[in-house]
Amino acid sequence: MLWALIFLRAPFSLSHLPFMPQPTSQQSASVASSQSSQGAVGWTAAAGWVGLFVVVALVVWFVSLDMRHLVGPDEGRYAEISREMFASGDWVTIRYNALKYFEKPPFHMWVTAVGYELFGLGEWQARLAVALSGLLGIGVSMMAARRWFGGRAAAFTGLALLAAPMWSVAAHFNTLDMTLAGVMSCVLAFMLMAQHPDASVAARRGWMAACWAAMGVAILTKGLVGIALPGLVLVVYTLVTRDWGLWRRLHLALGAVVMLVITVPWFYLVSVRNPEFPNFFFIHEHWERYTSNIHSRSGPIWYFLPLVVGGFLPWAGMFPRLWTAMRMPADGSQTQVQARFRPAMMAGIWAIAIFVFFSLSRSKLPGYIVPVIPALGILAGVALDRLTPRVWGKQLLGMAIVAACGLLASPVVATLNANHIPNSFYRAYAVWVAAAFVVMLVGIAAARLLLRRGVLPSVAVYAMGMYLGFTLALLGHETVGRPASGADIAPQIAQKLTPEMPLYGVQMLDHTLPFYLRHPLTMVGQADELTFGTQVEPQRWVPDIPSFTRLWKNGQPAMAVMSPETYLALAPTMPMYVVARDWRRVVVTNVPTPAPVATN
Repeated sequence: MLWALIFLRAPFSLSHLPFMPQPTSQQSASVASSQSSQGAVGWTAAAGWVGLFVVVALVVWFVSLDMRHLVGPDEGRYAEISREMFASGDWVTIRYNALKYFEKPPFHMWVTAVGYELFGLGEWQARLAVALSGLLGIGVSMMAARRWFGGRAAAFTGLALLAAPMWSVAAHFNTLDMTLAGVMSCVLAFMLMAQHPDASVAARRGWMAACWAAMGVAILTKGLVGIALPGLVLVVYTLVTRDWGLWRRLHLALGAVVMLVITVPWFYLVSVRNPEFPNFFFIHEHWERYTSNIHSRSGPIWYFLPLVVGGFLPWAGMFPRLWTAMRMPADGSQTQVQARFRPAMMAGIWAIAIFVFFSLSRSKLPGYIVPVIPALGILAGVALDRLTPRVWGKQLLGMAIVAACGLLASPVVATLNANHIPNSFYRAYAVWVAAAFVVMLVGIAAARLLLRRGVLPSVAVYAMGMYLGFTLALLGHETVGRPASGADIAPQIAQKLTPEMPLYGVQMLDHTLPFYLRHPLTMVGQADELTFGTQVEPQRWVPDIPSFTRLWKNGQPAMAVMSPETYLALAPTMPMYVVARDWRRVVVTNVPTPAPVATN
């Protein structure tokens, strides 16, 4: 992204052409002075366009973090885990609703808790980790592309990632998948930097140490995939290229030490304090999750295919050229390919191997595939750098047809009634979807007009149009997300909820309301994903409705959140005074609420 418009107005002189008459020395001095002046003006203008582009992209990137409420389950879950970590000061034993929660390691929550410490509690602070991870991924991918393929390829790489919705949109949802993808992009980029033939021994050692450190952070973000995925890529790469010497350049001993120094302290401390952790984390959450349908998240073998195509949609028409770019050497020399490292092949195998790995898994979620996007971005940068204006014009036409079809189909969104969300919310969201496609079409039209200036300025405007369009669609999701978040009823509840009062989740794990109330739930009757926590700490939950009834009637003030259906079933059998309600939850107390005082 930082290189996106450098070549927009680069000066060009006809005198460099061999068939032009050469000027005299006096004329040469005059021309040189003129060209120097024009060149300075040209580069100043180019720098101005670069600065404007970067400022707009960054402003939209960060301002949009605070323009939506949190949605469940992931955003609310990780925001609340980090809040409880921040409030308790315990950065070792991860807890969710006061129960032990060992499904994931702590790095993402650590970063979020630091954000709370520095900037306070809020939606944008909860999303700061993923936003920074997304920018980090763009930056390091551009750095690696520039090192191997030049500045223009680096600019195209940044633009490709900025416009890819699975990158720019995912960087605005508070999930571990985006943080992992940002760290994994460092693993790939640092590997590419270390293997450049011009790298000195010291530089290669330093980049590989950074690569191993990034793998350690990846393990602390989402477990053993942090080393399993890069290891798989390396094995496949060496089998394909027969570059066995690569393993001697990995600095394995140094890397193992670096990675262990980063990972071992937390794993040791959490295991000492919680002896049940190793079996649950390494066996249940890794082996059983990958090999079985234990979490009911199965999907067909082609599950991730439409996600990759849609997530890389602005560049989907270039997939054949990405395949071609993958097989090209960095300098166009076949001898170099046979003798040394092949960066584009590494990027391509990175994307393919990770795609196949998760496609074969019995557990599938959309976010799992995000780590392939930086590799696709690098390949797109290489392919775009070799694109002619004529071919790029065809790409623009194809995407214009796709965007026009999306605009025509946007009314379909208004007919949805999925996930028990009322249709009225989708009708409002349909307007935002249509507006997003209009923005994309405007960007495509502007890119077509700029094509006469060259491929790079056209691609830059196109990428910005895609980025703004997908961001607009993301912001419009607030029409669906806000009512589901519970943020609108949280102030009513907070007026009556004290820190000492229990807040029960009756057969319902509400992922967002606890964060807005700054108060964890005590689960009743149904543990949901907190089953492990209730098993190791059974005193921290209520196992059935009869036990809850006794607690509810014991005279201690309490509140409970439940579904409307559960409320209708329980209200006739116990005292319940409604404090607040929305379309998906009812919040009640066992203490009568005072009637409003009449005023004259």
